[in-house]
Amino acid sequence: MPSTNILFYASLALGVGPFLFLKAFRELRLKTLIQNTPTARIRSMPIGLVEIEGKVVPRSHVVAPFSGKECVYWEVDIATRTRRNQWTIVHKNQSGQPFFVRDETGLALVYPKGARGELRQGAEESCMGLTMPECYSSYMDEQKLAMRHIWRLSVLRFRERMLEENQAVFVLGTAEPRPQVMTVSQDDEVALAATGTDGSRSQRIRELQHESVGIIRQGENERAFFLSQQSQSELALQLSLHAWGGMLGGPALTLFGLATWLYALSHGWSFHF
Repeated sequence: MPSTNILFYASLALGVGPFLFLKAFRELRLKTLIQNTPTARIRSMPIGLVEIEGKVVPRSHVVAPFSGKECVYWEVDIATRTRRNQWTIVHKNQSGQPFFVRDETGLALVYPKGARGELRQGAEESCMGLTMPECYSSYMDEQKLAMRHIWRLSVLRFRERMLEENQAVFVLGTAEPRPQVMTVSQDDEVALAATGTDGSRSQRIRELQHESVGIIRQGENERAFFLSQQSQSELALQLSLHAWGGMLGGPALTLFGLATWLYALSHGWSFHF
């Protein structure tokens, strides 16, 4: 009679293994894409897939939800700890307000919605769900996370990453021409008012928008979109390690799961879940 745990993990391996293997090919494609896309100067960046590097220039400031710190862009995730002392991410979120990136040649406007963030600046904290700090509890309630009451029965990990003014950033995304007319939206006006910004700031935003040579966002055809505080070479190396891990670990997990089930069936094991 086999252990129920063994068959459970064998089934899990059969599901996770192929997923990791397919994900490895996506990571490898992204790595190749990054390596084959030359870093462009903002003033002369082409339309379509583009890489740029520069310093962050705020269009409006936002408040990071966990720390309450003012920044230009934030992303957070919440993870629960499994029985094997591993973390499973159960929630992700990011701010959507645009910001500028400037290099020595020009200025570009970045719409971060849908970006895959690889940011270093931030904080991480683990705690028991039943005794979590108010900032985390309030966030989960505000977001109306359906499983939040169940998650609170386990250990939770909260991570927050952010971009601040003048920080260096690497962006891979789809460049589009700057619209002939760009306005400060009502949402931006609300954000400015919330931070106590007067009309001169609104005028400065309009000047920056007029100065920007284009917009970078997630493309409709090419979905690759990265925001990173790593260089092109560091990001390519990270994706390569992820890809090789999936290409080796995926088949290994699949073979373990398949071999375990074939052995169980061939020996007439009876099992119950």
